[in-house]
Amino acid sequence: MATTLLFILNDGAYGSEKTYNALRLAMALQKDQPEVEVRMFLMADAVTAALSSQNTPQGYYNIERMLTSVINKAGRVRLCGTCCEARGIKSLSLLEGAEVSTMSQLAQWTVESDKVLVF
Repeated sequence: MATTLLFILNDGAYGSEKTYNALRLAMALQKDQPEVEVRMFLMADAVTAALSSQNTPQGYYNIERMLTSVINKAGRVRLCGTCCEARGIKSLSLLEGAEVSTMSQLAQWTVESDKVLVF
C-alpha cells in the first residue's frame, strides 16, 4: 500500500525558503520513493506559489517550475479558497493541475494521510 504524505505550506513563494524546501523534499520523495503519494495544500501566502507566469532572475530557483514538476509526477496540489480570496488571486491564472479548494478538502486529506508535514 502506498504511503500518503500531506505537505501544508504557509509561506509565500519567495522571501522565505520554506516553500522552496518543501518542494525540494517533495521532488526528492517523488524521485527516490515513487510509491509515495505527494499531496500539497497551500494556505496563507503560499497560495501565490501556484500563480502561473512567474519570472525569476537567471540562476534563481523558480517555484512555478518546481510545483509543476511535482504536479507532473502525479502530485496533487490544492489551494485554500479563503486565502486566495483574501489575496485577490482567486480569478488569476493558476498552474495547470493546481485547484482552488476548501478547508473540508484539507480536513479530508489530513485524515487520509499517513504523515503531515507543515512548512
